[in-house]
Parts: sequence; structure tokens; C-alpha cells
Amino acid sequence: MQFGRVQGSAVCTIKYSGLEGVKLLVVQPLDKQLKPVGKLQIAADVVRAGVGDLCVMARSREAALAMPDITFVPVDLSIIGIVDELNIHPDGEFDYTLKPGWVRYS
Repeated sequence: MQFGRVQGSAVCTIKYSGLEGVKLLVVQPLDKQLKPVGKLQIAADVVRAGVGDLCVMARSREAALAMPDITFVPVDLSIIGIVDELNIHPDGEFDYTLKPGWVRYS
């Protein structure tokens, strides 16, 4: 999975038969510090993201499996989530504190 920021939309006059009604968006892939990485790409949107949204994307076979109602379509990048909140910890830092009510298993 990878982060991306929606930059705009793409319009196609002809689509593959399984992609009717699926919105295509232009996204900028981001690294873990949310800095742009690589070129703009086109992603199939299954979560109704909008311009400026920070999103989570799936690639390859997982992108095709995210499509609604269709078992396989030729899609290589899908938006599968919109990020509401993001906390980034420095590399190697992890909070091991359990939330109240959680049980620790070893």
C-alpha cells in the first residue's frame, strides 16, 4: 500500500466493460514523510475521494480485487481509503502502551 494525494480527475470516452461507473482520479504518490515521489498516476476510485484528499492506494492484483461487483478488471492502482488522521513516529520508535481494556498476549 502507498499514500497518495488526489490532484484531479481523468475522463475517458471509452472504458473496459467492467469499469463503467468507476471514477478515475489523478494522484501524486507520496513517501512516508508525505513528500511527492515519482510521476502523477491514474487510480480507480472505490471510496469516493476528492481533490486534495490524502488517500491509501493498493497496487497490482490487490487493486483489481478492490473493484466493486467485478472479480477481475485490468486495474493496476486503486484508491482504497481516505486518511482522516495520521500520526507519524520517527523510525524505530513505537508506542507499546496498551489501551484500557486490551489484553496482552505473548
